[in-house]
Amino acid sequence: AAMIETLCATGAALHVMEDGRSAVGLENATSFLRAVRSGILRGTARPKFTGRRSQVWEAEIHDEDHRLVATGRVRLVILEPGAEAGGEVVTLES
Repeated sequence: AAMIETLCATGAALHVMEDGRSAVGLENATSFLRAVRSGILRGTARPKFTGRRSQVWEAEIHDEDHRLVATGRVRLVILEPGAEAGGEVVTLES
């Protein structure tokens, strides 16, 4: 679930960063399809919806034998510069 969240949130953040906006995850739905105890995992995230105020991204995780081990969907809110999240003002450090 952490890999799904990281892939999707990074994609969304990169998508809005040049506008000075930021992305914050609201919802993560991850399905685990196969147990993995060792080896290398590879993940890919793709946008499903990229609106002005929200985005939805989907990700897949594969093992080193290219078997699908997890899928997920993350919904994110897009914050304008100076917006508050969790009582803190959102800023982007350069």
